[in-house]
Amino acid sequence: MANNPGLSKDLEAALTLWRFGLGAQEGSIAAIKDDPRDLLLQEVTEQAVPHPVGGSLRSTQDLLVSLYDFQAEVKAERERPLPAVAANAAATAMAAGGAKPAEMAGGMDAGGMGGGGMGGSMAGPAPGTVATGNGAPGNGKANKADLPPSKRPYLPQQILLAEADARFNGTIHQPLIGFGERLAMFWANHFAIATGKGGEVHIAAGAFEREAIRPHIFGRFEDLLTAVETHPAMLVFLDNRQSIGPNSPANKNGKRGLNENLAREIMELHTLGVGTGYSQTDVTSFAKIITGWAIYRDEKRPGPQGAFTFNANAHEPGDHTVMGITYPEGGIEQGRAVLRDLSRHPATARHLAFKLARHFVADDPPPSLVNKMTAAYTKSQGNLSAVYKAMLNADEAWDPQLKKLRPPLQYVTALLRSTGIKPKPQQILSTLKALGQPLWDPSGPNGFSDVTDGWASSEGLATRIDAANLFAHQAPGSVDPRSFAGDRFGPLLTAETLQAVSRAETRPQGLSIAFLSPEFQRC
Repeated sequence: MANNPGLSKDLEAALTLWRFGLGAQEGSIAAIKDDPRDLLLQEVTEQAVPHPVGGSLRSTQDLLVSLYDFQAEVKAERERPLPAVAANAAATAMAAGGAKPAEMAGGMDAGGMGGGGMGGSMAGPAPGTVATGNGAPGNGKANKADLPPSKRPYLPQQILLAEADARFNGTIHQPLIGFGERLAMFWANHFAIATGKGGEVHIAAGAFEREAIRPHIFGRFEDLLTAVETHPAMLVFLDNRQSIGPNSPANKNGKRGLNENLAREIMELHTLGVGTGYSQTDVTSFAKIITGWAIYRDEKRPGPQGAFTFNANAHEPGDHTVMGITYPEGGIEQGRAVLRDLSRHPATARHLAFKLARHFVADDPPPSLVNKMTAAYTKSQGNLSAVYKAMLNADEAWDPQLKKLRPPLQYVTALLRSTGIKPKPQQILSTLKALGQPLWDPSGPNGFSDVTDGWASSEGLATRIDAANLFAHQAPGSVDPRSFAGDRFGPLLTAETLQAVSRAETRPQGLSIAFLSPEFQRC
């Protein structure tokens, strides 16, 4: 491997950790400085990505079954007649202009499922503030299992807290560098889903990342793509289970319609990219091909409740043409064939290469770097490890100038990892929400911004000051700001930052300055 002759080993080690990894831990620059790039490439060769663990981290199918049971219990509670005494009290209250019976009975608005599935979830802090509360799943003295369903903590939010805990207090602290964990974050944003869609996506967002993304990030893109597009969370998020073939047996009365959301986003966001030669006709044809891709949910018939299923009854029959290729009728295999061809398309190779280079190297990555990564994708038929190695072996990726502003997810990750702080998951979620990047909840299927301009607003930077102050006060008392800056930044540390940290009047103030320095904010 040809190293950039202008970089010292110390500088390569610092860039390895801060640009391609999760940030430096105590002593980690010194630990890898002899062979930083080789150790980074070793993570690719070994396909090193930690697996989140925890008692509440179950499969998507198990989680959805639990959600359906929870919803059934809430529904039964709402429909249960009030006891005679309560009914008389309710009638008296209504006559006096008081509360409605549903409100007195602890109805949905009192902490149950809500209209869109987020109803009983944690209400985040006001924009521009960072909450200091640290509530966690299972806190509280009362036995919540004995409470009526509408009074229990919202189940999807409890699972989301457990998923956050497994990552921010688990997987981010484990690897020496953390390139695989960064890739998990990248691909989860590339294949974005949003917990705000409703209870099913809310409860399964973490399982989606664990099941569909982490196992495939070092393998073939075709396998990653297929796992993502057939996952229940994606099918719910982009409404494909509602999509019915116009000429399918399920649409005999002609009242049910085709939904193109999933087909469109697969082509526009997940594979080819915008303006790459496909037409609206191609989107419609593809949408017809993937009708019947749904989730099994039939309480009257035994089966894999909550799992992906192919519903032949809702599938649009016949041959269909997408981008000049005709795909013969073949049930579920017809759609898989389209995914295979999209994954091998030259436009997909360039789209993915550009996004990866933009994420890790620069908002406007060098064309020569993108070309190298595109060529590696094409030559390997979509082997993602080959693309990563092409990036890491290219001198263009090792510019010592720190150009990109860390998005909030990377920033909070670096704060926790560099200090060893392990807060309650509620605090982590509140902080990410205040910073503008709520975990797995972007405003649309295009995910969160991956460029500096998306996060460099005055409000966003002001909120980072709040976050830096918050975590500076939580850092262990043994952490000295000057030693912290020298150890974590290494050769990236500037005289200006060291001077500012040294002049701080208190230890938390010195750490806050380090957290807000260009060395910490940029990569």
